[in-house]
Amino acid sequence: MSTTWLQNALLLLLSLYNSVHAVTLSNSSLENLVLPQDAAALLAFKSKADLGNNLRFSQKTSFGFCKWDGVQCVKGKVVRVVLEGLSLGGVFGPDSLTRLDQLRVLSLQNNSLTGPIPDLSPLSNLKSLFLDHNSFAGSIPTAISTLHRLRTIDLSRNNLTGPIPKSFVDLTRLNYLRLDSNKTQRFGSSAQPVLSPNLQFRRTTKRTAVIAGFSSGVLVLLASVFCFALAMRRRRSRKVATPTNASDVDAVMRIEEENDELEEKVKRVQGMHVAKSGNLVFCAGEAQVYTLDQLMRASAELLGRGTMGTTYKAVLDNRLIVSVKRLDAVKLAGTGKEIFERHMESVGGLRHPNLVPLRAYFQAKDERLLIYDYQPNGSLFSLIHGSKSTRAKPLHWTSCLKIAEDVAQGLSYIHQAWRLVHGNLKSSNVLLGSDFEACLTDYCLSLLIITPSLSTDPNSGSHIAPEARKPNHQPASKADVYSFGVLLLELLTGKSPCQHPCLTAEDLIHWVRLAREDEGGEDHRLAMLVEVAMACSSASPEQRPTMWQVLKMIQEIKEAIVVEDGEYDPVIGTS
Repeated sequence: MSTTWLQNALLLLLSLYNSVHAVTLSNSSLENLVLPQDAAALLAFKSKADLGNNLRFSQKTSFGFCKWDGVQCVKGKVVRVVLEGLSLGGVFGPDSLTRLDQLRVLSLQNNSLTGPIPDLSPLSNLKSLFLDHNSFAGSIPTAISTLHRLRTIDLSRNNLTGPIPKSFVDLTRLNYLRLDSNKTQRFGSSAQPVLSPNLQFRRTTKRTAVIAGFSSGVLVLLASVFCFALAMRRRRSRKVATPTNASDVDAVMRIEEENDELEEKVKRVQGMHVAKSGNLVFCAGEAQVYTLDQLMRASAELLGRGTMGTTYKAVLDNRLIVSVKRLDAVKLAGTGKEIFERHMESVGGLRHPNLVPLRAYFQAKDERLLIYDYQPNGSLFSLIHGSKSTRAKPLHWTSCLKIAEDVAQGLSYIHQAWRLVHGNLKSSNVLLGSDFEACLTDYCLSLLIITPSLSTDPNSGSHIAPEARKPNHQPASKADVYSFGVLLLELLTGKSPCQHPCLTAEDLIHWVRLAREDEGGEDHRLAMLVEVAMACSSASPEQRPTMWQVLKMIQEIKEAIVVEDGEYDPVIGTS
């Protein structure tokens, strides 16, 4: 009995010893056993990168990690980590954020992180990578090229050395790359540091579009073939929905995969270079201030994709900024060289304060470029509708009147002085000049399309006159008048054309007043502008006024206001 009792006592003491020993294990080791995987990854990053303890990540709040500053989740999985300008002064640990298997966006820009960039290949869902403005050293990890969903890479302003991985060219969805202000070399050569392009990733703030990277940034040049391997690949434009906390990760992933598959199906195979067999032709009276080679070496930022093609902002070596439209080769397939040249000579002769001037054009086999003046204040669409994160209010009625007069002036000039038509008038094709004057762009190009096609997107065709939606319809001035009426209602209400109702005059005026949240005391002025819009958007072309008549109506409204108020002060941008 005594032996058995002694054995039991020893077993009890051993059990107590093991329990006490387990409690004395390091807190981090024990707590990591129960931490959510993504929380553990974030804390692992903090332990190496946040030597100044600036991040408010804590094990005590680890089960609420989705609410940590800079962290965004979908269904409990981290999809965005944006830790910018937080004076992070450590290193990017190799086994930390790379455990976030659903991560889409990673931005650590404007910190002081040192050491090498770790292997990021586990981040198979990553789409945007911003590590710029740090002190990362070593070579660019070749494993980045395995992240085939990547669309945006910014590694600029670090201390990276060595060659740029050739495999970067295999990132077929990549449309924004910056490597400048490093010591990297062109594909393994010992030549000068490479400069790289800024092609797409943009954010919209206030009411004008600005370059991503969270600053206006300096646009830089990409060297030789590498530029065109990335910059000149054509992509289908599509909307990308931002997931919310209520969304399902699997559902979001499935939608993204379907979109990517669709993108691959519609993508047309393009050459690696812009063909240079043709010449850059300057329009009549224009000074030849740059060459085709200089234009091709310019840095490029994608401004947008439209009905006729893709538009870039280009900064040349001499700091001259121009806008370059690369026309859709498929839509212009039936337009011969001589027809194109004759038409561009006519369009290039248009000069009016409310038209964005065409300065030069270029054509070669399957390649046509148009060079315009760059307009610094964005489009009327951005001014009206604001950014996606804010609900824009309709513009002040005096701003509406001023913009409407500018647009009418430009259209009247095209119609009367040159017997041409715009053919695609909409708010995104009205740009704002240095003094916020409204200037038409993309004018007179629709005549080059032999068989125009309409998009199934309701937002893209609501501005088009009913008769212009028929197959093989030739652009006409009265169709421009219809589009102007739609644009005027868009100005007055802040509503997209697809949201405009079909109402009687009285009901439409009431709808406009409600959309503007009743400015009070301006009903009669709004009513006059609404009546102009209704006259322009009549279903019958014969019942619509000419643009010259529309211009006179608007000017009469302005004169009546001057008489009534004693002054007229259009403040563009008031909202």
